[in-house]
Amino acid sequence: MLTARLLLAFAAACVLAATPSLAKDRRVDIVNASGYTITSFFASAVDEDSWEEDMLDNDTLKNGETLEADIDDGSDACVYDFKAVFSDGTVLVKRKVNVCEIGTFTFKP
Repeated sequence: MLTARLLLAFAAACVLAATPSLAKDRRVDIVNASGYTITSFFASAVDEDSWEEDMLDNDTLKNGETLEADIDDGSDACVYDFKAVFSDGTVLVKRKVNVCEIGTFTFKP
């Protein structure tokens, strides 16, 4: 009886080990091709009422540069709103970006 239970537990462990992870990759390359420097970048799940912290954290993203951003806030959300603030004062908001389906997002003029 004990041997049967051990075999069953081993078989279950093998099935779990062979199952692909359900975790989704939320890493996105944020590319600045706008012609201006981005001074702040925010990504917040669409159901949030306010913007999360500035992902540039007092740095800047110059034209032609890329930010490797991990957009995972622990909520398992895939759809986020993006907000970029540019050096000339312009603010650009892009709504409903599915970070589970893209690897790159480019701010263009």
